[in-house]
Amino acid sequence: MKTVRTIAELRGHLAGAREEGKDVAFVATMGSLHAGHLALVDEAKARGGLVVLSIFVNPLQFGPGEDYDAYPRQEATDAGLAEERGVDVLFAPTVAEVYPDGELGVRVVPKKLVDRLCGLSRPGHFEGVLTVVAKLFGMVGPDVAVFGQKDWQQLTLIRRMVKDLNMPVEIVVAPIVREEDGLALSSRNAYLTPPQRERALTLSRGLFAAKDAFDQGVTDAERIKAKARGTMRGSDVEPEYIELVDPDTLDPLQEAVPGAVLAIAARIGETRLIDNLILGSP
Repeated sequence: MKTVRTIAELRGHLAGAREEGKDVAFVATMGSLHAGHLALVDEAKARGGLVVLSIFVNPLQFGPGEDYDAYPRQEATDAGLAEERGVDVLFAPTVAEVYPDGELGVRVVPKKLVDRLCGLSRPGHFEGVLTVVAKLFGMVGPDVAVFGQKDWQQLTLIRRMVKDLNMPVEIVVAPIVREEDGLALSSRNAYLTPPQRERALTLSRGLFAAKDAFDQGVTDAERIKAKARGTMRGSDVEPEYIELVDPDTLDPLQEAVPGAVLAIAARIGETRLIDNLILGSP
């Protein structure tokens, strides 16, 4: 695995690969890699060609009072995991490399799909996400980019950006990876104390209970969401939201259909967690 820190190094290395006729598959991360990230690498490798993984904690997507400074950083460990999994190029730029002029004069500002779900409590977050993803696409020039299902609103916005701005990138979705007890893997799980981790299980348990109701024939959205809330009741976890939405528009649904996304967010102590599942899927 080759580690590069500048855009010039990255482009120079990728130019050689492209001369050899290799496609480029890209996985964008903020580091603190876990099995969920490595599953994205596996999906990228399955597409063939050369795999690039970036590690960059993007300050633009953190709001005031959020955990930018505390966000876990462990590049040496991450590099070992990435190399072991078969990453060809690790791109680990500094903030100055990505934002050399400091404040940007141009950003990617989403006009739709942000007035709901996580966008309500994290103003400006998705502007920061789309801006850095657009910049990374410009740096890497991938043929394929793999993102995880867990950040469904982010995934939907990235798909929309690629479509609206005619970016020549295929977006591939990798399923959520969970612990054996159902907890969705997240870098922020590292913040949880053992008692908080036990409480965090109520997110996935609520989702699975709602999915069971749908599998048994319940289609009314309010009843499905009530099933999730009922499962969480007594856990001292108050969801920020539980919503059943269209997978492409994120519009709330009154009736559940196969492919609909049931999404949830909640704070466990100071840690904000998100999760979702797709109704009608295994």
